[in-house]
Amino acid sequence: MKTIAFFNNKGGVGKTSLVYHLTWTYADLGLKIIAADFDPQANLTSMFLREERLVNLWPEEGQGQPQSILATVKPILKGTGDIAPPYVESVTTEIGLIVGDLGLSLFEDKLSDAWPRCLDRDEAAFRIISAFYRILVLAAQQQEAEIVLIDVGPNLGAINRAALIAADYVVIPLAPDLFSLQGLKNLGPRLRDWREGWQERLSKNTDKDLVLPTGQMQPAGYVILQHNVRSDRPVKAYSRWMEKMPATYRQEVRYEKNVKRPPTVEKDKYCLATLKHYRSLMPLAMEVHKPMFHLKAADGAIGSHISAAKDCGKDFAGLAHKIAKACEFEEILPNYK
Repeated sequence: MKTIAFFNNKGGVGKTSLVYHLTWTYADLGLKIIAADFDPQANLTSMFLREERLVNLWPEEGQGQPQSILATVKPILKGTGDIAPPYVESVTTEIGLIVGDLGLSLFEDKLSDAWPRCLDRDEAAFRIISAFYRILVLAAQQQEAEIVLIDVGPNLGAINRAALIAADYVVIPLAPDLFSLQGLKNLGPRLRDWREGWQERLSKNTDKDLVLPTGQMQPAGYVILQHNVRSDRPVKAYSRWMEKMPATYRQEVRYEKNVKRPPTVEKDKYCLATLKHYRSLMPLAMEVHKPMFHLKAADGAIGSHISAAKDCGKDFAGLAHKIAKACEFEEILPNYK
């Protein structure tokens, strides 16, 4: 099982859409995959599922237990036990969804409190901090999934720390703007602090039977989303920020020193893709709960939309292969040589 988190503490860069479309891309390639919605806003869940299904998964108070991530951590929240068996929504035979829940924000305080207590060798604290990882392990076993993609919210809080600790690799989605560039300068050091902090805590664990994440959080690269192009080149307003990203990524995320002559984005081995903004496709895709590259004429995709959908599919297929190579699971893809 490979776990890959998609993380940026700046919102609005297209992170959730990226996770959603990559999940479908890997499924189209024949892989069994888990999409885990650890964002309390539950946007990934709402992309996968229609409202009538969500009504059943998120019942009103007193009308049954939710079938979501909240139900799985509820015994910990109530102080009555460990995680419950996770519910995995079957989207297709290849895709399983760990359903998000707005109530997951209630878990923030528990995670914040448990983090320092791990240093005191508190077994209960280790169970709390490792809850997300153990849920992913059980879900992947249940679905026989090879890959887990993790969506998290745009912040540097305790929920995201626990979710990132569960990840083998981290892909950073970026928008070509000043805010994403500044975000990298916050995100990189925080990932390093979390990684080092978890390694220190692992040495304090006394329950050798407890399944714990290694907390590697290896940087797999970055993806630039939603840029406008003219004649296959970014418009000038975006280009100025894209030019700075290779150096900033190396300095702040990979901790390289003396980055004097960084490559351009086009030649940067850490840039996994630059995905243009498919403005006309996304509203259609959201309406029918399909990825953009599955849109057909019956969905309202006509004329240039059909060509754009095909191009979108090629873009995501290329990105999926690059992520597979960076995260070392390329050999399980079809036609691997």
